[in-house]
Amino acid sequence: MDSIVVTGGNALSGQIPIAGAKNACLALMPATLLTEEPLTLMNAPRLSDIKTMTALLQSLGAEVQSLQEGRVIAMSSLGPISTTADYDIVRKMRASNLVLGPLLAREGHAIVSLPGGCAIGARPMDIHTTALEAMGAEIELRDGYLHATAPGGLKGAKIAFRFASVGATENIMMAATLAKGTTVIENAAREPEIVDLAACLAKMGAQIDGAGSSTITIQGVDRLGGATHAVVTDRIELGTYMLAPAICGGEVECIGGRLDLVQSFAEKLDAAGIAVEETAAGLKVARKNGRTSAIDVSTQPFPGFPTDLQAQMMALMCTADGVSHLEETIFENRFMHAPELLRMGADVEVHGGTATVTGVERLKGAPVMATDLRASVSLILAGLAAEGDTVVNRVYHLDRGYEHVEEKLRAVGAKIERVPGA
Repeated sequence: MDSIVVTGGNALSGQIPIAGAKNACLALMPATLLTEEPLTLMNAPRLSDIKTMTALLQSLGAEVQSLQEGRVIAMSSLGPISTTADYDIVRKMRASNLVLGPLLAREGHAIVSLPGGCAIGARPMDIHTTALEAMGAEIELRDGYLHATAPGGLKGAKIAFRFASVGATENIMMAATLAKGTTVIENAAREPEIVDLAACLAKMGAQIDGAGSSTITIQGVDRLGGATHAVVTDRIELGTYMLAPAICGGEVECIGGRLDLVQSFAEKLDAAGIAVEETAAGLKVARKNGRTSAIDVSTQPFPGFPTDLQAQMMALMCTADGVSHLEETIFENRFMHAPELLRMGADVEVHGGTATVTGVERLKGAPVMATDLRASVSLILAGLAAEGDTVVNRVYHLDRGYEHVEEKLRAVGAKIERVPGA
């Protein structure tokens, strides 16, 4: 397996282009199953997860082409569509479950393996299945597969999620576009990726109101058409690269960045002594002066502080002045990066869902192990601030969510390289 070697100590300067959002693109791609007309996505990120979703859709009979070096994804589901999503593909990525709603809406039945992904905690499928059952589906779990049928077709329903699940909101939104009648989703997720999916579905002819709020209303239509849609900026990649100059000094402009995507995160950076300035091209980030100040963070659904930036923020707090507390409220197993940061000289104590971080003057390079996607990049960020070399092993997680991370950081002055595995 490949490793990433980071030599710390260099201040950063320059521009980093921010890609289209992985989590938005993974929800947009299954929308091709809702129509026989072409669906084209612009500003697509070049990631292994996108390749996995491509393989899944192709296994179902969709035509998927990667154009312009992967920046454009052209899809068509004109031909016969298979309704079985096999374990061998679905196990690689949690977002694979997003084919369930579209397949049920289009074909009236589906067999979808329970999904995989990063081992960061429980992300139960029952929120998806209960909602689909309320819409008239009959679903049974057998041998690791969800066997779903909608004998009379899906019907509009009033659905109240027990928590604001992003994946369930996306799945039910897509299913409801072709259902008979009106579907109302209460306690819906409010993330920008939800708004982006709704915008794309509207271009295809869907009738959706309220995306971005906690109540979304979908009026089912008889058919959807094709569309061309640009994927929204990746707010998690944006936040990650905003932290790079905060951790090791310098000034970086994140091209394509939007403050509205990372408002709560930017407010925390401001409190920590990091200046965030809007520019014509994106967001410019630099320390205000001297050492970063310790702050407390509690992860929350959007518009709160993103759980997907918690590990990266912990890396920043490792060298901050004072004691910080990071509370993880979304996933119960999302502090697996903490023991690896300890290997670099960090002072971190984890008790249940809270990590207490006492800032140290400097981290020291060490061999560390990436445990999941966001943990991977948090260790790279920590390496930027460390003395000597940090070797991040098992970086296959990294390629699921960050395109060419070493090239982007190297372009602004970081000393970082990928070492191919044997």
